Amino acid sequence: MSAAIEGLINKPIFFERNRVRRVYKGGKLFGDFFGDEPVDEYQPEEWVASTVRALNKDSTDPLEGLSIVEGTNITFAGLLKQYRESLLGDLKSFDVLVKVLDSAVRLPLQAHPDKEFSRKHFNSNFGKTEMWLILATREDAYICFGFKDKLTKEEFSQAIERGREDKNALSPLLNKVPVKPGEVYLIPAKCVHAIGYGCLILEVQEPTDFTVQPEYWCDDYLLSDYEMYLGLDKSVALDCFDYGLYGPESILRSKKKPRVISDKPGHLHESLISFEDTPCFAVERHTIFNSSVALETAPAIYIVIDGEGSLSGPGYSRQIHKGSYFFLPHCAKNSFLVKTDGKIQLAVCLPPE
Repeated sequence: MSAAIEGLINKPIFFERNRVRRVYKGGKLFGDFFGDEPVDEYQPEEWVASTVRALNKDSTDPLEGLSIVEGTNITFAGLLKQYRESLLGDLKSFDVLVKVLDSAVRLPLQAHPDKEFSRKHFNSNFGKTEMWLILATREDAYICFGFKDKLTKEEFSQAIERGREDKNALSPLLNKVPVKPGEVYLIPAKCVHAIGYGCLILEVQEPTDFTVQPEYWCDDYLLSDYEMYLGLDKSVALDCFDYGLYGPESILRSKKKPRVISDKPGHLHESLISFEDTPCFAVERHTIFNSSVALETAPAIYIVIDGEGSLSGPGYSRQIHKGSYFFLPHCAKNSFLVKTDGKIQLAVCLPPE
């Protein structure tokens, strides 16, 4: 192993910015979070320490969606493959995808496959269970989750076709849920949902870009058949939806209350999503006040979601602030501290055990 690579993989790994193209406008709230220009455009998602390629129609970029290690031309996926043991310890792969996204419009009604559906139709061992942590909102922000009333696949299919002429035909089918910063939602595979207008969200999910979104319109953009059904026959694709998830109880199943792991002077450690909630990933949150805390969890992705401080270790020091993110290798576990003279809050995203 060269000295340059050894110096790269034994400390926190930072990345070049990785805004990904989508068919919807957003990103204005990136202004406060990342320090970007506060405008809505067609790169409304930041893929964080990503090893997943984006499934964009007509894309010619073979690296679209893949994170590049800061100051290099090395993909994170390539680095993990070559130095797996140092970076991951006993794990064979780092099977989680993390995003920060901000939508200026309601996204199309959609669902994601479970593992069984993905194995059968996409030759993949991963579905797309996901979670949302609401980071910030615009006025009247909301999400949609679960069908409002019970309906059959056939009734759903008929409503979809009405949506070709009426952009709002499917909106009444879903529960609309106002949201506020700090709320946590778990979106199991096959559950109908839609991110509504005005939400800056930390999204943690299985490592795929599989989305069945059988709604003809995303704002003023007319989706192609592929964008709606990923190359599947419509009837097959609609089997991706759980028609038994409806009514107010579906929202109660989705919303999660953070659980305290430890509460010490200057440091609150919480579980947002645990492996008891889903075997697909876990998400924790550290809130630090006028103190320093050793980073004991690795391999993991750390994202500063509020405040500022410093990250330090043997011969290493770096300032971090809201919007900073990094991967902590297995070999760097317990070797680095986060310190703040005020407040800093970090989300920690973990792959399957």
